[in-house]
Amino acid sequence: MSTTSTRRPRKPIPTHRQFVRHLVRNVTIAVVFVAASLTLGAVGYHALAGLGWLDAYLNASMILTGMGPVAVLTTPGAKRFAIAYSLYSALAFLTVAAVIFGPMVGRLLHRLHLDLIDPDDAGSDRD
Repeated sequence: MSTTSTRRPRKPIPTHRQFVRHLVRNVTIAVVFVAASLTLGAVGYHALAGLGWLDAYLNASMILTGMGPVAVLTTPGAKRFAIAYSLYSALAFLTVAAVIFGPMVGRLLHRLHLDLIDPDDAGSDRD
């Protein structure tokens, strides 16, 4: 059994310019995703609940931000859509948070030199 370890060299911390470029790209992706989600919700509320466009966007934005519905839904189709859109909105919120904060957390961990798994300990459980 060899006691020498083959430790991988650490990647250098990306420059500030690279970090900002990555962050801007991720925020752009998040904004497009939120706009598409809002439009999807507004179209659903307009088509299935019979709401006007402004009310449909209002209802979709309130659900998407977790505030709750504004309009009272009377048809079963509208209620089913509201259930599905609410569940989708919860996942969309988590996705957008991960996309936006991912580069920041990664840079922080990189900056603090925190390794989630120490390469020296990776094989220590083997007998």
